[in-house]
Amino acid sequence: MTVWSDRFVQFINTADESLAKELIDQEAVFHVPGRPSQHGPNAYLEIIKMMRDGFPDIQWKLEDVITEVDRVALRFTMRGTHKGNFFGVPPTGKSINVQSMAFYRLSNNRIVEEYGQPDMLGILQQIGAIPMA
Repeated sequence: MTVWSDRFVQFINTADESLAKELIDQEAVFHVPGRPSQHGPNAYLEIIKMMRDGFPDIQWKLEDVITEVDRVALRFTMRGTHKGNFFGVPPTGKSINVQSMAFYRLSNNRIVEEYGQPDMLGILQQIGAIPMA
């Protein structure tokens, strides 16, 4: 793994504001499924807060890193317990264990753009919001 990816995983697992300022450009753009694009470190902290509101113990484990010039692709396993509202689904106490992928564009080791793709279908199935196929 890279030093940058290790710092980034530390950031998403702690929502540390100082790490957000270190790793995320003020003009960064975040493309999140089901939401309008958001900008800057505070927007990313808000995305993490949305996940933590539903899964207060959520943790991301880095599984794969691919880098090429100014691009980084990361694959994570996300684990947590559904203890808060998530997309309108009240807490169930059920655990999730799903994959997530994100594609980053960096400039000077800071995120300037992200396309995040968590397995929303898997999350919603595992918390019982929609039936398993």
